[in-house]
Amino acid sequence: MKMSLTNLVLYGVAMAMGVAVIVTNILGPLSPSSAFNMLGMGVAALGLAALRRES
Repeated sequence: MKMSLTNLVLYGVAMAMGVAVIVTNILGPLSPSSAFNMLGMGVAALGLAALRRES
């Protein structure tokens, strides 16, 4: 399966946002709004990757 660079970047952003929430929570207190913002960016990146796959 050959993946385009754009899809690779979108999947990377989604993975990075998930890891960032976990690491930030381990290092110190993380406000729920910050966590939801980061996870929302990751979900948006996955949504864009899915839309690109459809077309």
